[in-house]
Amino acid sequence: SHLAFTYILFSKQINKFYIGSTNDIVSRMEKHLWGTTRFTSRANDWIIVYKKEFENYHNALLFEKHIKKQKSRLFILNLINTNSDNYW
Repeated sequence: SHLAFTYILFSKQINKFYIGSTNDIVSRMEKHLWGTTRFTSRANDWIIVYKKEFENYHNALLFEKHIKKQKSRLFILNLINTNSDNYW
């Protein structure tokens, strides 16, 4: 099975986080930065501030939904701050 990731992007430009999941983080980032995904086309300075690896896409998607369900910026910031390979 394929490795997958749940990831969080941040844009200083619009001061927003974006939460997603993917099997291919590199091509997904290119799409975000080239403005081909609707939400992230609002800015062009997205950086990865968090990523978590999963054994499959299904689990990554479940974690993405879990984060979104919290509806909490604080929850996101706590995730980022406790993640060892964050890019903050």
